[in-house]
Amino acid sequence: MERATVPGRAAEGRGGMREVARVAGVSVSTVANVLSRPSIVAAETRARVQAAIDAVGYVPHGPARQLRGLPSPVVGSVTLDLANPFYAELNRGIEDGLAEADCVILACSTDLRRARERRLLTLLHAQAVRGIIISPIDDDPEPLLRLSRDGIPVVLVDHPRGRLDLCAVNVDDVLGGRLAGEHLIALGHRRIAFLGATVDPGPVLARREGVRQAVMAAGLDPAVSFLDVRLRLHPPPLLDAAAQAARRLVDQEAPPTAVVCVNDTAALGLLDGLHALGLRVPQDISVVGYDDLPFARRLAPALTTVHQPPYRLGRAAAELLLDESRPEHTHREMLFQPSLVIRSSTGPPAAAAAGGR
Repeated sequence: MERATVPGRAAEGRGGMREVARVAGVSVSTVANVLSRPSIVAAETRARVQAAIDAVGYVPHGPARQLRGLPSPVVGSVTLDLANPFYAELNRGIEDGLAEADCVILACSTDLRRARERRLLTLLHAQAVRGIIISPIDDDPEPLLRLSRDGIPVVLVDHPRGRLDLCAVNVDDVLGGRLAGEHLIALGHRRIAFLGATVDPGPVLARREGVRQAVMAAGLDPAVSFLDVRLRLHPPPLLDAAAQAARRLVDQEAPPTAVVCVNDTAALGLLDGLHALGLRVPQDISVVGYDDLPFARRLAPALTTVHQPPYRLGRAAAELLLDESRPEHTHREMLFQPSLVIRSSTGPPAAAAAGGR
């Protein structure tokens, strides 16, 4: 039976790449390159092909693209928590970085659960996505390496590459933690807590280590001057868990005079919990965040925090992923440097401030 077609523009659109090539005056292989590897096609040719695609009304069909050996336009983005504004901004960078290749992202959240991460990777693998950009929580790299061996590029983001033969975009989080610790020590703090979680990805471990290094470099005993506090997150969510941690900090036999939080969201929850207990920041206790999210400077008090660039991280990760299609591509790591942004949530400890009056 002959299949009926709808006259007009839709029927023209079924002409496919050959029709696009005829209208643009190029080869079918050039049209294929514009759709799959636009960076290797001259800008003027790309524009001509795109105009022909619009004129013909051609829409590449996903399964058909893959049967012709063309890559999927879908890139998986697997991050820890889509509710965290940091990852929203990171995904925006990924999205903008993929735009030139006419790719879209499928954003997923592991919620800091290893089993969920593995299931998401399996689902994305089955969909034959163009590639995967991931902030992993699982400390077993084999699922990621398997994807790479099967021809699905994997780029780590906000996570160290280590010895893995994968591309990575990362921030020097040890330095970030050290900057926060050094700042508090310079203010006179000698009892500093790090507020993390019972399940921490690599960047958080590095931030904790950076604070600990600052304590040791100052000649202080970490057993006395460094307090490691872990939040249980399943449940409650991070904001609530951090708010509840305020009581645990205050009830310590030797309470900390300053806290470095795993990120700005945790710092926001902690500020709320400290306020509920009637404690003043920074007069009674200093608080440092990590990320420098837009709300950090709008809090009362404004949050001292370690700045890192989520948009630039995402964009760089997308560029590395697209570069995987080049024959000369080699895996590499891009390392960004954090900086400390000092605002009004940190000050000298109460005893030192009183002694200075």
